[in-house]
Amino acid sequence: MDDRQQVTKVEQQKRPAETPALLPRVDVFEDDTGITLMADLPGVPKDKLSLRVEGDTLTIEGDISPPTPENMEAVYAELRLPRYRRAFTLSGELDTEKIAAQFRDGVLNLRIPKHAHAQPRRIEVKVA
Repeated sequence: MDDRQQVTKVEQQKRPAETPALLPRVDVFEDDTGITLMADLPGVPKDKLSLRVEGDTLTIEGDISPPTPENMEAVYAELRLPRYRRAFTLSGELDTEKIAAQFRDGVLNLRIPKHAHAQPRRIEVKVA
């Protein structure tokens, strides 16, 4: 085993095994004052939704709780993964301290404003 194979093997051992997850569909809109993310998370109740910002990474996770009749088990299911997960790298011009989140009818709406110094501003010209 050469050095490169050993390093790769050690790196793989250090990484935690993540459970497989579905990628939710996300629309991203940008304007002069910030960005808006709209993520489709059908089947995720509000109490099973998790949003985290660590460094410059925004992570959206949600556990799916499909309604099933009592004492019944699915014989066939197209949805086999019980969770959504999506991560985004955020620009330094975005103010992660002021993220606003709304969740309604399975759609997560996030508004991430830009820092004041990153927003365009109008400069008044005075006549001397």
